Order: sequence, then C-alpha cells, then structure tokens
Amino acid sequence: MPTTEGGEIVDSTQTAAQWARIRGRLHSEVGDVEYRTWLRQMTFVGLEGEEVTVHLPTRFLRDWVSARYGSRLNALWQSENPAIRRVDLRVGGAMAPIVSGSVVLAAELAAAEPEAPPADLTAPEDRADAKTDLAAALDPRFTFDGFVVGKPNEFAYACARRVAEQPSAHGFNPLFLYGGVGLGKTHLMHAIAWELTKRNETAGPVPLVVTYMSAEKFMYRFIAAIRSHSTMEFKEQLRNVDVLMIDDLQFLIGKDNTQEEFFHTFNYLVEAGKQIVVSSDKSPSDLDLEDRLKTRLGCGMVADLHTTTYELRLSILETKAARAGVPVPTKVLEYLAHKITSNVRELEGALNRLIAHANLFGRAVTLEATHEVLHDLLKAHDRRISIDEIQKKVAEHYGIRLTDMSSARRARQVARPRQVAMYLAKQLTSRSLPEIGKRFGNRDHTTVMHAVARVNELMERDGTFAEDVELLRRLLES
Repeated sequence: MPTTEGGEIVDSTQTAAQWARIRGRLHSEVGDVEYRTWLRQMTFVGLEGEEVTVHLPTRFLRDWVSARYGSRLNALWQSENPAIRRVDLRVGGAMAPIVSGSVVLAAELAAAEPEAPPADLTAPEDRADAKTDLAAALDPRFTFDGFVVGKPNEFAYACARRVAEQPSAHGFNPLFLYGGVGLGKTHLMHAIAWELTKRNETAGPVPLVVTYMSAEKFMYRFIAAIRSHSTMEFKEQLRNVDVLMIDDLQFLIGKDNTQEEFFHTFNYLVEAGKQIVVSSDKSPSDLDLEDRLKTRLGCGMVADLHTTTYELRLSILETKAARAGVPVPTKVLEYLAHKITSNVRELEGALNRLIAHANLFGRAVTLEATHEVLHDLLKAHDRRISIDEIQKKVAEHYGIRLTDMSSARRARQVARPRQVAMYLAKQLTSRSLPEIGKRFGNRDHTTVMHAVARVNELMERDGTFAEDVELLRRLLES
C-alpha cells in the first residue's frame, strides 16, 4: 500500500525498484569483486521525507562505504528521485556465526574486510561482533539427487560421494574441487554437507561437526577475531570441527596473513584425521598462493569439473524442466543448450525465467517467447557469419551432405534445406544475391530470390517450419 510522507505519496514498490536499479548501477560501475567485497550487504530500510536510510552490518563497513561510496549513493538516489536530499548510512543487520549446530552454512559474506583495516577505523569501540545470531541453511536444491552427472563432472561427483560416505578416506583428504564459474563446485560441496546431515540423524549422541564457509567468510572472521582480541576462540572453533569446507579459495590470493592462519588450521585438522574439502576456480598448482599451501592442497584428491558438453547441458535442462512441471518444447531446450555454453548457473537461470514467465502469464513456452523473455542473455554475438557456416549447420540439421548445397540435385529432401540455407545467407550476411548464388553451385541470383520468397511463404503457413528456421538462425548467431 502507498504511504503518505510530507504530503506526497510514496509507493514502497516503486522505491524498492529504485533501490534495485541503484544497486545494479553500482555493481556495473565498481565491478563484481569490489561490489561483493563492500556493497552487497547494504540493506534498504526506508524512506522518510527527504532521507533514505540504508543499513550495513558493522561500523567498520558503514564508515568504509560512507567514505568511498557515500557521494555516489546520494547522486544515484537523486537521479532516481530528485526529492531525496540525503542517504543516511547506519549500522544494522547481522553476520552469520561460524558454528551453529552440527552442520553449518556460513553464507558467503561479500563484505570481507581487508588484510589491514585503515588506522582511523580500528578504535576499540569499533569492534564488530562476529557472533551475532543470523541462522543460514544449506541450499535445498544442492543435493546429490539434484546434481546431473555427465562426462565432464563424473569424476568430481564420484569423489564428493566418497567423501560424504567416508570422511577422511585415505587419498581423499583434502578433496580439492576446481573448475570455472557455474560448473557445480558449490553444488557438490552443499551436497556433501547434506549427506553428512542425514548421517548425523542416525549417528548417535556424537554427531559430526561440519563447517562450510567461503574463503571470504574465513578471511572476515579472522580479521574480526584479531580486532576483537578473540583469535584463540576463532582457532578453537575451527579446530573442533570434523569436516571443514572452504569455497572459492582463490579469494585468499594476496592475503598473506589469512593464508598463514588457514595453513595452520589445515595442518591441524589433517593431522587430527579430520576431513577438508576445498573449491577454487583453478588447480592448486595454478593458484598464486604460498608454495607450502599449494603443496598441501595438492597432496589429496584433486578433481576437475570440465566445461559442459552439449549433451550434459541438454540433460540438465530436461531434468530441471521435468521437475518444474511446465511443458518446455524440446526445440527450446536444444536451443538453450546450444546458446548458453559456459555456465550451468546461467543456463538454469534462463530456464527458470522462462518457466516463471509461463506461470505468471499463462503462456506456452515457445522459441519466440524464449527470445522475448531472454533477450538480454541471447544477444547475437558481434561476429560475421559466413555462408560456409550456414551451409554446414543447415546440412547437419537436415541430415544431408554438405556437397548437396552446391549440387544439381532437385529432390525435395535436398532442395528445401538448400533454400533454407540461401534464405539464412540473405538474412545473416551482407553478401549480394549474385554472390550467394555463386556459393550454391553458381546459381543465378533469381534462384536465390525464389528461395527466399519460398521460405518466407512456408514460414507464414507452417508454424513448425518457421520454428525450425528460427532455431537455425539463432544457433548461427550464437
């Protein structure tokens, strides 16, 4: 419901949208790493008169954001709402604890403090409370049952399963999972923790203590412990776990003091027979960490999650679509699997958006709807498409030989794909009609004109044929 402030109507939905746009602009301006490190924990509290209130979880973080981003926040708010005159940054909100119960998800904290906080922000009264009560839960989607296995990830999956069934198994400690963004590292780590949670339910009076956190969280906790003179408590908490899981270890690069602490924690746990699971975007030998730490990380089991294949991406989409219970045509799934090739997270996000759109508006999922809903993800690459590429793709799609594109054969099973290829050459290249005709067996430009007109006519009459041609066009543009 809109509320009245100072005689003007303030729509909370509109204000929330403004805040979302401001966060998005800040993210794009400062970059992913800086945004995650300092700005992601900002929480919009409210708008009163000409003043916006934003909370940050610690005084240190509040002062840091105020000094470096305060002016920009004011400017962005005023660009969204000229009536706003001031952004009030206050301390509020809470941090996740290191250990809470037998299994812990210390959710990734973007506001990891630097190795040495600025001198003017380290007064004794400005110590962050690292143990405020903010419970977090493992992501319920990230289980072994929800992980789609294929050749690129089957080894990492098998290793994760082994650790979940038998922590500290010989040769599997530490387990080091590495691979690019969105390939399933975090999913497997959560899955291990879920499996150990189930095991705890039948383990008797002494359940395993499992701590999962990001490397950013580890760094933040270590810095906070130093500032609050509680380093011994920090060390004891981590040394009393049975399974320590650290995600995105690459964030410790350049943080020498934090690396030192992690190294000692690592040694203590391994020597005590406790399990360590680590993930990173690179293998241990390729990380710019201390040599002794790289050596220890590589002494257990190192498992790579490779870039997904088309078959694995399609299998993931089919599995997710089936669980969602929304009919998604095979052609749409195939198109997405071809188009979004590097990141499973983005692939699943695209499917989720399609399904949400279908549910919200009661519309069927089609290729046309896919292009409309996912236009920002499916922008055509700025590259030149060649006639050779078009001929090859069309020939593969229709199951004919590439030489048939320029042959004299007039059988329908050859002539129709040839016409489609000519049509796509006209649509996707800057070649003239005579040039296109020449590439199709020295045919006259009038033959190309006829092919284009014929394909247009068939697309208007036959929806299935139109979707087929549209799929080919978008695959070529990808």
